[in-house]
Amino acid sequence: MDYQAKLKVPFGVLGIRCTENALTGIDFLPASATPQHTTSALAQTVCEQLLRYLENSDAQFSVPLELKGTPHQQKVWRAMLAIPRGQTCSYGELAAELKSCAQAVGQACGANPIPVIVPCHRVVAKAGLGGFARHTSGDPLDIKRWLLAHEGATKPEPVIDRATSHSTKPASGQVAGYPAKAGIQSNKSAGFLKAPDSGSSPE
Repeated sequence: MDYQAKLKVPFGVLGIRCTENALTGIDFLPASATPQHTTSALAQTVCEQLLRYLENSDAQFSVPLELKGTPHQQKVWRAMLAIPRGQTCSYGELAAELKSCAQAVGQACGANPIPVIVPCHRVVAKAGLGGFARHTSGDPLDIKRWLLAHEGATKPEPVIDRATSHSTKPASGQVAGYPAKAGIQSNKSAGFLKAPDSGSSPE
């Protein structure tokens, strides 16, 4: 796969794919993948905005996106972009909004070519995390937990377990109502990379 950058992040390495005019893909690469300097101005901007988000989840993304998919996938991806930071939506809720079905929504989430920026991690199961990046266990689910914890997300109120619904703040590294993530650096100890100085590339 040809990448215009490979960015080291707390949960692995992000492979950045873009044309001269738009971001076309973000891939989750193994933590052992070698970081790669940016090869274009747009890739540089994408990396800088991702680093700002990793330091502050309130940071906004403004890079142009090129999302190629079926009309239904496009609808799901646009709907995901409307889910506010710190909130989640279930597959069933999104399906009802789009007059679709939960399975089709889940498949569109799995096909999302630009995760993190198009926040498929904010779409969860009715009583749990659901899948992520076409996986239902392992590292992808840990990444989903990390992203939700970074954003301070909680379950939709109807599915918060009664035993945890009185807690106002999750334990460090844990999403309220969800099991703590494992095997990935905590937000505080991750050692975030700083946005590079002008003219330099992130590593």
